[in-house]
Amino acid sequence: MAQKKPENLTFEDAINELSQIVTEMEQGDMPLEHSLKQFERGISLANASAQKLDHAQQKVSMLMSNDLDGELTPMDPQE
Repeated sequence: MAQKKPENLTFEDAINELSQIVTEMEQGDMPLEHSLKQFERGISLANASAQKLDHAQQKVSMLMSNDLDGELTPMDPQE
């Protein structure tokens, strides 16, 4: 089965998959090539999750300021 792109996963699914990757990597018995692929997937999952959190934070801020018509803006991942 093909993996979903990290940005298409729910926040919870991305965090669960990231946790599984960390557990597998901590065991230390996977080949280097697979470890690198899992590390790359983990970075993608972490970045997508951070973006989802940023989006949720913006939405909460808008709701708290009663700016319900405000526009969500993409956040710079380096910030």
